[in-house]
Amino acid sequence: MSHPSRQILADASVFVSGTGTDVGKSVATAALLRALRQAGLAVQAVKPVQTGVEDAAREGDAACYAQAVADMPPGPLPPAATLHSFRLPASPHLAAAREGAQLTVAGLRQDIETHWRTLMAAHAGAGPCAVLLEGAGGLRVPFNEREDTLDLMAALAAPVVIVARNGLGALNLAQLTLDAVRDRGLVTAGLILMPPSDALGTPDEATRAILADNEHWLRARLETEGIPVAVLPWVRLNAAGWERLAQAVRPVAQALAALLRTPSHTAEALVRRDKKVLWHPYTSATHPLPVFAARRSHHNRLVLADGRELVDGMSSWWAAVHGYNHPRLLAALRAQAGRMPHVMFGGLTHAPAVELAERLLDMLPQGLARVFPADSGSVAVEVALKMALQYQQGIGQTRRTRFLTPRGGYHGDTTGAMSVCDPVTGMHSLFARMLPQQLFMERPRCRFDQPFDPASLDDSRQKLAEHGHEVAAVILEPVVQGAGGMWFYHPDYLRGLAQLCREAGALLIFDEIATGFGRTGTLFAAERAGVTPDILCCGKALTGGVLTLAATVCTEQVADGICRDGNVFMHGPTYMGNPLACAVALASLRLLEEEDWQTRVQMLERGLRQGLAPCAGLPGVADVRVLGGIGVVETTEPVPVARLQAFFVERGVWIRPFARLIYLMPPYVTPPEDLARLCDAVGDAVRQGVHLPN
Repeated sequence: MSHPSRQILADASVFVSGTGTDVGKSVATAALLRALRQAGLAVQAVKPVQTGVEDAAREGDAACYAQAVADMPPGPLPPAATLHSFRLPASPHLAAAREGAQLTVAGLRQDIETHWRTLMAAHAGAGPCAVLLEGAGGLRVPFNEREDTLDLMAALAAPVVIVARNGLGALNLAQLTLDAVRDRGLVTAGLILMPPSDALGTPDEATRAILADNEHWLRARLETEGIPVAVLPWVRLNAAGWERLAQAVRPVAQALAALLRTPSHTAEALVRRDKKVLWHPYTSATHPLPVFAARRSHHNRLVLADGRELVDGMSSWWAAVHGYNHPRLLAALRAQAGRMPHVMFGGLTHAPAVELAERLLDMLPQGLARVFPADSGSVAVEVALKMALQYQQGIGQTRRTRFLTPRGGYHGDTTGAMSVCDPVTGMHSLFARMLPQQLFMERPRCRFDQPFDPASLDDSRQKLAEHGHEVAAVILEPVVQGAGGMWFYHPDYLRGLAQLCREAGALLIFDEIATGFGRTGTLFAAERAGVTPDILCCGKALTGGVLTLAATVCTEQVADGICRDGNVFMHGPTYMGNPLACAVALASLRLLEEEDWQTRVQMLERGLRQGLAPCAGLPGVADVRVLGGIGVVETTEPVPVARLQAFFVERGVWIRPFARLIYLMPPYVTPPEDLARLCDAVGDAVRQGVHLPN
């Protein structure tokens, strides 16, 4: 097993669950305890929640565990423990409620973690300790109105052993349980078949055939997946009987021992392997910025491979607005994967794409009419630029081949998108010879939180007066310039710019990839200005951060202009309209409408204003600004990303600064106490000068 100081609970625990209640989990767990101890491992069997007993130590499953090893030499650990015990013989949520208690997955996980670390500390001389965790009943036994045993198993991320009672129906129950475990990304380490409850009698020929076929079928099915199957005999539970059970369960115990002795992946090893073969964004391949190995995610948390759990302040680059592993999104993903993961969009259509387009058009500013699905945000921008060019050519404006855009913008990393990014802070200096030469106007200088200054439109007015005849479209990020500086400007700028575009005959393109779906406090930033653009790009939060998908949406006028005289729009990605991504996006949009995103974003805005305000005026801070679910601390100099990143991880938060920006864009589901942790971490970094250059 790994060094104790580096060991994490997921690598030192096994969860034993069953296909239902009374299938023999306690006996199977006790047999595994005996077999693992015989293999030389320091193991304890733990019942996180016991119901239906007055005295857990004497009457509960812990007594069964202790009995299984009673004839063995005492090990370094007590054989058994019970963390919570309730008298009512019912499911945990009901039994706990009867005694005025409330169980949560987070609380149970913390209790298990604390218990295990206590074992590690108390028995340090024995080396690393492992725990066998026996669940109550089957996978869907509830702890409260929203969480059940499977949620706890997913939170622990430990390997799983499934126990099934052999007999009629065992194949169905076992396979359904195995599928549910697999769907949650958990490793099944073994299946244990218990003897039928009436095994004392002599089974008839039909029953014997069923039992033998169950064993044969499950062995053949699971052998291909490398999952061992153990079939336990009926025995009297005395010393000889426990030894027979330990021998019978040995194939599963051997698989568990291998897992417990060899952690699935240490953080250090994974990072070393990463450095040899991968190239991360915006960093050197030979001298990359440090990376942290992530193991899993849940709600608004990221869990690193070394076991540390971080409050997420980034929404995975602004996409995971519902948090992580949302059951509705995962259910949509699984359901569509079972029907049709992908099909070409040329000549075919499907319900997820049609329904998604209909739902999008209902949510977008009125007047947009045609949805062109795209692979990513950058591709959506490419599509928008090509739409504008083909539209102008279609209506006879062949001289209109350039785009006008404000400085400070960012629209993606593909060629066309790069050409309309800021020419200084963007990538023009590297790729200037290959990029189309676009027109740039002054960055909107009218702050969102100050009265609108009509003079802020003077430069765009002048540029359109001088070059309007060659401008196909003006493209910009409405209200918020994102990666180009997290700059918030006044919505009236958009109203004035829309009028200037109409007068000049140029189309207006809004890039809402970062701002769409509620991030600025309105569903789309365009709503703040009451402006409908000719073309709008959206992405990022479209699927709730589960899969890559974007869309370019245009008015009927633009579509008609492109397609007049029999012309067609010349773009068609291979994975356009991917049914899997469309199904998840549809579920994500439904969640937005059902779960009161406005109230959640308003709470984020209040918390960010309060939490980041103390940073204003501190050394090295140029500005502090908040809009909707975006909080920004702008520094006077570029920040040392690696040093800040390490500081934040040590503080238990995930914040990824860049350039002169330390910013927060947390998931909408972030609770107030976690938002306060994020803001406190930023404040502490600034107060301690971690943001200052070396």
